[in-house]
Amino acid sequence: MSSNAVGFLLARAGERLVGLPLAQVLQVISIGDVRPVPVTQRSIRGLVTVHGRTMSLVHLESLLHGSSCPPVTGGVGVVIAVDGRQVCLEVEEAEILVREPALPLPNGETLPWAIGVARHGEGLVPLLDLEALSTRLTEAA
Repeated sequence: MSSNAVGFLLARAGERLVGLPLAQVLQVISIGDVRPVPVTQRSIRGLVTVHGRTMSLVHLESLLHGSSCPPVTGGVGVVIAVDGRQVCLEVEEAEILVREPALPLPNGETLPWAIGVARHGEGLVPLLDLEALSTRLTEAA
């Protein structure tokens, strides 16, 4: 994903607000039934069906931190397309659109999964590079 993206969906992953490139966001859903499946990737909650298509439900905060999913489902899913696959990211909320290019990362910041930042409120929000996260997403899915 290039840094000249035209917009981002801001989502809350745990305590952190992050941006997801609109070019890769297919839809925001309410998470319904989750079918648990045996997995080795701790960030996978299970499988969900969205419009007749079954896909992995990946807890975004757990994916970013390499931790296990919390016991309670967040309730909101963001269906994304990355590397030709669809994955549903579980987040706490997703509702704010930012329609502007990414700003460069501030000097001294090392966020390997971010393509830049966006101004929101009083601070900066990291904008996720789903291509950089695709290895983790592919392993998780």
